[in-house]
Amino acid sequence: MAKYLVTGGAGFIGSHLTRELISQGHSVRIIDNLSTGNRERLHPDAEFVEADICDREKITPLFQGIDGIFHVAALPRVQVSIENPLETHEANINGTLNVIWAAKEAGVKRIVYSASSSAYGDSDVLPLVETMKPDPISPYALQKYVGEEYMKLAAMFWGIETVSLRYFNVFGPDMASEGAYVTVIAIFNRQKLNNQPLTPTGDGEQTRDFTFVDDVVRANMLAMKSEKVGKGEVMNIGNSDNKSVNYIAKFIGGPVQHIDPRVEPKNTLANTGKAKKLIGWQPEVDFDEGLRSTIKWYEENKDKFITHE
Repeated sequence: MAKYLVTGGAGFIGSHLTRELISQGHSVRIIDNLSTGNRERLHPDAEFVEADICDREKITPLFQGIDGIFHVAALPRVQVSIENPLETHEANINGTLNVIWAAKEAGVKRIVYSASSSAYGDSDVLPLVETMKPDPISPYALQKYVGEEYMKLAAMFWGIETVSLRYFNVFGPDMASEGAYVTVIAIFNRQKLNNQPLTPTGDGEQTRDFTFVDDVVRANMLAMKSEKVGKGEVMNIGNSDNKSVNYIAKFIGGPVQHIDPRVEPKNTLANTGKAKKLIGWQPEVDFDEGLRSTIKWYEENKDKFITHE
């Protein structure tokens, strides 16, 4: 069994990934500054170090003895990066370079990097395929794309095997439900539990390729093991099936009140052929099935989300 480091292991995706790693018998060390993650998500069998990836001096010793790194930590979401570009740049670019350099110093074999489909920007051509020229339309999208490029350089110059997974709108139980620019599925579930109208932005006809978290975790596991990657390859991790915001509102149910549109791509849809070819991955969880599972989790944990006035 291996010893893995998960940056951002107290977050939504990182905690699901940690759980799977431990269930397979691996040991896990988590680095998280708890800025967007929380202690409740920490696995009791994982080693946890509260640290910020921007603090290179503090995190560098934590990479010793590590076989592979899942770099999930980030300051996520578009709107946050528009409002706080300096802070998100520090975490998403400088923090990523710190992780790469600490891995190099420790002789870590491979990094699997959590990239973002936001790198594509707003394309009229669907599905989105990795050969398209990136066109970031927010600081966050640019920052995550720069992370991909650093991963390629790490493989080219510093002897670290790397692979970047471009996630498409990850959702599932225990997803983030507060803060700027949380996913629409989380927003609608919280609104429903509080007997509030659901609030699609604009006309609600924008579509997203929503990807269930279990599929994303499986992609990470395969990317860490595949012998066909390691040179900074970038691949889409999506459901290859997009749904409109209005579809989700109707599925969850309740009154709807449309609000002002915001800066975001109109549609996303992933071509996942490259992931199937290189790491043997394809989505397995149907969107409706995943959404039902997520709604059930919200109902079972409703006390966390109901606002008591």
